[in-house]
Amino acid sequence: MESRAADDIWIIKFYAPWCSLCKQLDPVWRQIGSELKSLGSPVSVGKSDATASTGLAKEFRVRGYPAILMLKKGVKYNYSGPRTKDGIMDFVNRVAGPLVRHLSSVQLFQHAMSRHDVMLVYVGATSQLKGNYTSVAEELIVHTYFFSATRDVLPKAVSLPSLPAVLVFKDGTYFTYNEERDGDLKLWINRERFPNYFRIDSYTLYAMGESGKLVVLALVDKNTCKEGLRYKSLVEKVAADYREIYRNFYFGFMEEHDYISGLVMGEVIVPSLIVVNLSIDGYFLPQGDVETERHLLDFLKGVLDGSIQCLGGNGIIQRIKRFVYDTKATLTLVSSQAPLLGCFLVSFPLAIFAILCYLCCKARPTMSNDDDDDGVALLAPSLHHRNKPPQKKYD
Repeated sequence: MESRAADDIWIIKFYAPWCSLCKQLDPVWRQIGSELKSLGSPVSVGKSDATASTGLAKEFRVRGYPAILMLKKGVKYNYSGPRTKDGIMDFVNRVAGPLVRHLSSVQLFQHAMSRHDVMLVYVGATSQLKGNYTSVAEELIVHTYFFSATRDVLPKAVSLPSLPAVLVFKDGTYFTYNEERDGDLKLWINRERFPNYFRIDSYTLYAMGESGKLVVLALVDKNTCKEGLRYKSLVEKVAADYREIYRNFYFGFMEEHDYISGLVMGEVIVPSLIVVNLSIDGYFLPQGDVETERHLLDFLKGVLDGSIQCLGGNGIIQRIKRFVYDTKATLTLVSSQAPLLGCFLVSFPLAIFAILCYLCCKARPTMSNDDDDDGVALLAPSLHHRNKPPQKKYD
């Protein structure tokens, strides 16, 4: 940190020696370092033991392990995606490059379209809207790519009522930002930066909480059975056919259920359907079997009109329950992977509690004895006075 140049770009992994997930990431981290070096990338790759370099970890606000952060021109970017080589490399290429990438030809535009499921594009000359767009890009570059182009580069089917404009291309179509209708630009981009239907993992689902939309999920196994395939195709069909009606919904399927298990605080049934409201940590479950498209549409209608109760939430009681559940799940995981550490984490607070109880119990008789002594001391003069023989009077 003291010797780096102002233009240096670093991606750093913060780890703890006892963290099993950090150890699993080690070979991936070495591959990333080797590949970036062979490509001549300006990004330097490093790692830091957060338990030893506590000052550096505090400066980067490391709260969990492994933490992956990027430092570019004094700005720190936190990576919250899957701990895979492809995911991290995409993050590096996105953040290390320009905030807004200019597409100067039809060929470049088509190439970008083929690589990205969602494309945000600014069209027009310099304007206040472009300034806002660039400011949003600086904050949200960790999540998605930002592009700019001239009108003649766009497909001829794209109709723009006026310039400048911001568009999002996804799901085989496009939408144009309208400030009066869509409100704040950043909030609109957060809502629209995901495909309408796609495979969702726990990292993506967590990030979707900022969109403010409900998420319809088909929970399936990795080796999807016939029933799971039926749920997936049902959700995908409704997502495509009723996109305009359910603009406040995202649709997808999940093959990993740890996040949902934590949300409902229990084991989930697979395959099944669930609608989650990530802004309040709530969820909705169908009241019966969902076998047809009409059943799914009735379920979504019940979610919107309030006839189906929202479970969970982020109230105080729910937060306490979820904290207890997460603590138990963490201790179970740690105990299975590091038994000695798990025993210490369980026994240490119990030992402290036992010591406090012992001290309290020991203090009680001492206080009682003191009180008795004080009482005797107060009574003794009175008894002494009462038993004292009367003095005789003499002339």
